[in-house]
Amino acid sequence: MDLVAHPDNPLPAGTKTGFVTTEDGRRIRYARFPATVSPVRGTVTILQGRAEFIEKYFETVEDLRKRGFAVVAFDWRGQGGSERLLANHRRGYVDSVHEYVRDTVAVVEQVSMPDCPGPHFALCHSTGGLVALLGHVRLRTMFDRMVLVSPLIGLGRFGPPPRVIAPLAAILTTIGLAEMPLAITDTREDNNRFDDNPLSHDADRFARTLEILRQAPELDTGPATIGWLNAACRAMRRVRSYDFAPEVSLPLLMIAAGGDRVVSSPAAEELCSRMRAAGYVEIPGARHELMMEADRFREQFWAAFDAFIPGSDD
Repeated sequence: MDLVAHPDNPLPAGTKTGFVTTEDGRRIRYARFPATVSPVRGTVTILQGRAEFIEKYFETVEDLRKRGFAVVAFDWRGQGGSERLLANHRRGYVDSVHEYVRDTVAVVEQVSMPDCPGPHFALCHSTGGLVALLGHVRLRTMFDRMVLVSPLIGLGRFGPPPRVIAPLAAILTTIGLAEMPLAITDTREDNNRFDDNPLSHDADRFARTLEILRQAPELDTGPATIGWLNAACRAMRRVRSYDFAPEVSLPLLMIAAGGDRVVSSPAAEELCSRMRAAGYVEIPGARHELMMEADRFREQFWAAFDAFIPGSDD
């Protein structure tokens, strides 16, 4: 499907779009955007969060292009404009987070590396951060550095504790309830209210996302399923295991939100402390979607990004 734009979220100039096919046969929607200034400093591939879509990142794309980067963005299988996995297209589902690694490899091998200038970097949000960590062995030959923003390494401050959620999700998946949604009702009503939302302090950016979905409801992804949660819990357990952190050799920076209620910032900090080539920055008071936050938080995010990307060889 074509990218969707409106006056508050214009399509970046020079955009090229298409689909790639993964090694297991899934169709993944992508878009690539040329840098708008010289010299070109490389390419940033965006690994988005759960239930997100390319159009949500147009502002971030422009911020990167103005810094001299070409950009590639894509939708995970099961969301946005990529191939959906269930008969009910609005249910967020995946069998394993390794499937998202396959999506990343397909886009980088078929779009980022052949069509865009190096060096190559990854900018990963939430679920994208978990994917980048889980797939680091395959991705370390593709990316020079990675920035993980509000990475999903532990669950946030809502619902039952992880020690209850993880085994329960595994049991329910085993007995055949993997495709059932976590929410009782399949509606966005609770997510449409700006007051005390867990994502952003910025009312205009929050409303912009809702407007995109009103214009193109086919991009929407509803609540996560039990199977998705089980897959995420397995992946989080792996990346937080004792032997995992020392294996990660790819230089990375974690940028966490101090007021995050969606994912656990302390879990990200603890994991980062055990890695050989990782840095950690926390932005006090910020909510989960740092790239869609109020300007006072976004400025701190971009300062940390600019200090790390492209690196000392620039």
